[in-house]
Amino acid sequence: MARVPVAVRTLMHPFRRAPRALVRHYRTRRPHPAVELVPQSHPWVRALGLLTVVVLGAWLGLLIVGNVRTPVGPMDTTMTLRPSLTGGTKINVSPLGALQLDSHHAPVRLDVNVDQLDPVRSQALVDHPERLTGLQDEVSRDVRHGTLDLAVRSCVAVVSGATALGLAVYRRPRRALAAGGLALTLLAASGGSAYATWNPESVLEPRFSGLLSSAPSLVGNARSIVTEFDVYQKELARLVTNVTKLYDATSTLPAYAPDPSTIRVLHVSDIHLNPASWKIIGSLVEQYKVDVIVDSGDTMDHGSAAENGFLDPVADLGAPYVWVRGNHDSMITQRYLDRMKNVHVLDDGRAETVAGLRFAGIGDPQFTPDRSARPGAEASQELAGARLASALRDQRAAGTPVDIAVAHEPSAAREVDGTVPMVLAGHVHHNEMEVMRYGTRLRIEGSTGGSGLRAVEGKYPDPIEASILYMDRDSRRLQAWDEIKLGGLGLTTAEVSRHLVEENQPSGTASPSESSSPSGTPSTTPRPSSPAPSPTAP
Repeated sequence: MARVPVAVRTLMHPFRRAPRALVRHYRTRRPHPAVELVPQSHPWVRALGLLTVVVLGAWLGLLIVGNVRTPVGPMDTTMTLRPSLTGGTKINVSPLGALQLDSHHAPVRLDVNVDQLDPVRSQALVDHPERLTGLQDEVSRDVRHGTLDLAVRSCVAVVSGATALGLAVYRRPRRALAAGGLALTLLAASGGSAYATWNPESVLEPRFSGLLSSAPSLVGNARSIVTEFDVYQKELARLVTNVTKLYDATSTLPAYAPDPSTIRVLHVSDIHLNPASWKIIGSLVEQYKVDVIVDSGDTMDHGSAAENGFLDPVADLGAPYVWVRGNHDSMITQRYLDRMKNVHVLDDGRAETVAGLRFAGIGDPQFTPDRSARPGAEASQELAGARLASALRDQRAAGTPVDIAVAHEPSAAREVDGTVPMVLAGHVHHNEMEVMRYGTRLRIEGSTGGSGLRAVEGKYPDPIEASILYMDRDSRRLQAWDEIKLGGLGLTTAEVSRHLVEENQPSGTASPSESSSPSGTPSTTPRPSSPAPSPTAP
């Protein structure tokens, strides 16, 4: 074996020691900080994520355990808080429908489901009406107990749900506790908002959706409301009573007993040759015990003699029919209706007394079945309205004042402001209610025919709309009205909204007794009138 020279070994010695020195160097020197591969999220993003976890966890908590089963009078109910953008209260009366109340404005909604009626308590209430006097206190006590229990349970559900989800997402106890605390804070803020915006009068103007046949009995009569502090408890007790009667032992709907102090006027308009409208009008007459029907025109579509047979069901509707001509109705149509015994055709300001109310009206001066807009149409409408106003003044001077005026177009109806308490119109295919500058109340009805055959022109069918006007029998002034909206072609849902006039509001100036309806007059506070609609013919 060859020997390496001493000089070469001496030369290579530093290189043999170099690896060992490098190892000792890397072992002894301080390590560099680790490079962060995942950047930290923005604080706002983390806050949004935490808020999402809180809201989702709170909602899950309410959904799973945040409900309370409690009796309210004779009813067994389930109360639940639900997240909502509009707030309010929803009372589900299955299978009849639901009542919605604008009771408060907060990001939570109170749902009350009527599960069933206790047969003993409900039958006792129906058989012994004298027990209704104590129902107010019973309902008030039950509601207070139920809402207190619901508040406690909701707090537990919200905190538990947000904490559990926070722990599952973040896996850190401190983050989970923060989520629970934030959820409790949000619930407390929502409760404060609901308390600050609480509207006890909302129970007087419910919005019903469901079976049309159930609406009159469930919503109840239009009655005088006395300004009292406990109006919410009183009307809630009345609502419980109505529901109890609906769930009678025989499970049949009771006959609607209307308030005898009111005259019920069914306002329809713009049927536009829809044959389904007659069945709906007949059902409304029967359900609401209507005293008189007022049609503000456009019953036909082209006004031809061939269409006259469409009007024959009017004779069998079961109530007097007051009618004015619209821009789709011809003089041929008017003469055909004028020959029917139960029809009262109003034109040229002529007045007639029907069902205890005095009506006067004028036909539309335009006949535009092709929907054309003719020059001078707006001026002709205003001239027709002026003629009607002159006739109304003559009636008042003769000692026979008119209670309700009728015209087809709102632009004509606005001309009678100050000469009559209320005027009815149509034409624009949507409903409105306003008190004009000189105190006359203008009611514009939607299309009771769902815009007729035009309903199939759009993506969705137009709703079928009508109104029940409750007139005081003594003063012949409007007390309340129900806006009725049914789904268009192929739909069967119904929505009924109760509205009170200003004089009947609990905060109003009138203070009627419960035994009789008030005899107030429309407000004379000047209000700016809205602009007249376009003269084009819908």
